[in-house]
Amino acid sequence: MMSSTKLFIITVLSLLLWTCGDNPNGKKSSFSLKTDAKNNTIALGETLKLSIDNPKNKTISDITYHLNGKTVDDNFTTNNLPLGVHQLTAKVTYEDTTEEASTTITILNDKAPVIYSYKILNEYPHDITSYTQGLEFYNGILYESTGQYGESKLRKVKHVTGEIIKSINLDNQFFGEGLTVLNNKVYQLTWKEGIGLVYNAETLEKTGSFNYGKSKEGWGLCNDGKAIYKSDGSNKIWKLHPETLAEEDYIQIFTNTGKIDNLNELEYINGKIYANIYQRNGVLIINPENGAVEGVIDFSPLQKLVKQHPDLDVLNGIAYNTTTNSIFVTGKDWDKLFEVEVFVK
Repeated sequence: MMSSTKLFIITVLSLLLWTCGDNPNGKKSSFSLKTDAKNNTIALGETLKLSIDNPKNKTISDITYHLNGKTVDDNFTTNNLPLGVHQLTAKVTYEDTTEEASTTITILNDKAPVIYSYKILNEYPHDITSYTQGLEFYNGILYESTGQYGESKLRKVKHVTGEIIKSINLDNQFFGEGLTVLNNKVYQLTWKEGIGLVYNAETLEKTGSFNYGKSKEGWGLCNDGKAIYKSDGSNKIWKLHPETLAEEDYIQIFTNTGKIDNLNELEYINGKIYANIYQRNGVLIINPENGAVEGVIDFSPLQKLVKQHPDLDVLNGIAYNTTTNSIFVTGKDWDKLFEVEVFVK
């Protein structure tokens, strides 16, 4: 069990980080910005010491340090900072001249993710032809988005029976992806088309659309009742304005060892973001404030409990039912929807 869990928990990309002394104008700086962190990587809560390498022995009159544009001391702790890769800059003044030196620092989580297990509470029928991309309950109704060009749909489903209450087809140029429902509006992503679609939650009538910003693609969506969160297949989760859908900020998803890419379907549950990892039958439990992976659930055994057929694909689809306080999961072209209880092993 632990070996399979580690396969999807620790998806670590080696971070090759370096110091540099280039200025924004392209000229080589006289200085280099150094840190005392090995490979410029530090754990959350640790103290980072900054210094300037001055090989030409310039007479320095002033140095200011900045992290992501905000002034910091030359000795500061990383408490309450978001995880991930951040820009460090030093502005060095000498002889009435100011130059900049910069580097990057990577902040990892300070503890390993907690390993969760699960218990199956119920099994319900699920359309075996649904290439599930998004799943969410709203007012007791299960909303589902499905993918594939020429086959993508948006549906309202009675989850207990699998009955399709209403279904609409997306135009053939769209590959449906994740969805979320907020304030009686359904927001559905498309994969590579660069736009999201907006519908009336009752009628599924299309009422608008929105463009992506810097995010690469459309993968998963969820909301906390105020903001909307979007994954794009990288290790970033973008925070969208609930009215304009503009990308206002993002968090980078990291464990205590490195970043986690391929974040896919999302669900907001009791203050945390649950994220499926594409091509891994596992779900991360993420702190939305700093991007820390606080827990991991290995759902890989579920795929063996559904009908085995040529089109069977990976787990994808997480929905939280506030009525039952339980989690529902399914997969691409699975014939079952599982209601589960999650707990620490």
